[in-house]
Amino acid sequence: MDYKKIKAHLSTAIKNVSSNISQYTVNPGKDLTRTKKLPPDKLITFMISEGSSSTKNELLDFFDMDVQTPTVSAFNQQREKLKPEALEAVFRQFNSLVNSDRDIKDYNYIAADGSSFTFFSKASFASSDYYISEGHSAKGYYSMHLNAFFDLKRHVYTDAVIQPVHQKDEYSAFCEMVDRYEALPDEKAVFIGDRGYCSYNNMAHAINKGHFFLFRTKDIHSKGLVGNFDFPETDSFDITVTVTLVRSASKKIQPAEGYTRFIDKATSFDFIVYGSKDTVELSFRVVRFPLSDNTYECVVTNLPSDGFPAERIKSVYFLRWGIESSFRKLKYTIGLINFHAYKPEYIKQEIWAKLISYNLTETVVNNTVVSKKQRKYDYIVNFSMAAHICGTFLRPAKKNDSIVVSSLLQKELVPIRDERQYKRLSTAHFRKPRYFIYRAA
Repeated sequence: MDYKKIKAHLSTAIKNVSSNISQYTVNPGKDLTRTKKLPPDKLITFMISEGSSSTKNELLDFFDMDVQTPTVSAFNQQREKLKPEALEAVFRQFNSLVNSDRDIKDYNYIAADGSSFTFFSKASFASSDYYISEGHSAKGYYSMHLNAFFDLKRHVYTDAVIQPVHQKDEYSAFCEMVDRYEALPDEKAVFIGDRGYCSYNNMAHAINKGHFFLFRTKDIHSKGLVGNFDFPETDSFDITVTVTLVRSASKKIQPAEGYTRFIDKATSFDFIVYGSKDTVELSFRVVRFPLSDNTYECVVTNLPSDGFPAERIKSVYFLRWGIESSFRKLKYTIGLINFHAYKPEYIKQEIWAKLISYNLTETVVNNTVVSKKQRKYDYIVNFSMAAHICGTFLRPAKKNDSIVVSSLLQKELVPIRDERQYKRLSTAHFRKPRYFIYRAA
């Protein structure tokens, strides 16, 4: 698939949403119906291609320094009429069109994770669900949480759920995304998550849809999900366990094998109504393997043991780091830490727009042929340069049609150094949002 076809897929998705724009406006049948300098298709395309500079500079670049470039006020008036669901619809349609060209007849690894994004706002714009206070004498800030699924083979986001920081619920977001995941006929999806995703409800949703899961869990010496099973006395093991889940305290309910786990009213479990005598039986593997001489990792999975021995399980789980790296690119390369607005609805627009921009860039990179040469390292396309080139290629100026994207990308290569390891910081480095006046020129 060449870059022109990829751009055509995005154009088709934008056109489809624009042709039904009344479904995505604040006032259907009225908003975004008049012919203006920023009609729906240009408005959406601009937000996808927008970089980290000020809105005025981005508008001038997008319209190729045209003296008739819309003002920032005109842009804000147009975006105010557009719901974030419009960008979300473009995201899903673009993914669907690109996915129609893929062919997966094996296991497809999907990482689940979340990341928070901070922004400045006002009480009149954003509810207390977004506000985080730093104390009586310090100025607080606003935050939004992104839950995402990330395809570890194609390096693109397949789904996302955006939540206010005080309504953050990674469990419910995971279940929502699993339930609507559309696998290809011969595809076997494997959802990989860290300890924050290890729950019986998440397992049951994956199994119910015919998929696989691989979750890191607390070690056997901790009180947690796997703390009640009978484990071997060896440090490393790979065993299959069975648990019968109940939501009734009746002693008449006896497990077929294994043991019974009672799920209280406060804990989410979507397959048994609280108080019902129904049961759900789950069978899965608990795999414990060494990380070093004195540290061990414990994971749970329903992947078959014949095709996935402990060593392969270890390798598959470590693939999850791909989504951590993607968040860094999304924030600092694509520019999702530099918002151009104060209102939460606008922030949601920009999050969906940047997810589209990220997927577009990665899709173009994945389809760029890098010639093999006698070098010390293998090389890949520089993602930062690819993001800039793709953003420029989306602009409507006529001269952009002559940009030879593939040739440009083949000149922007960086070596792959997978053997490098860096010590992880014991505490995360938090960065507050930046005021607009400190935005890049």
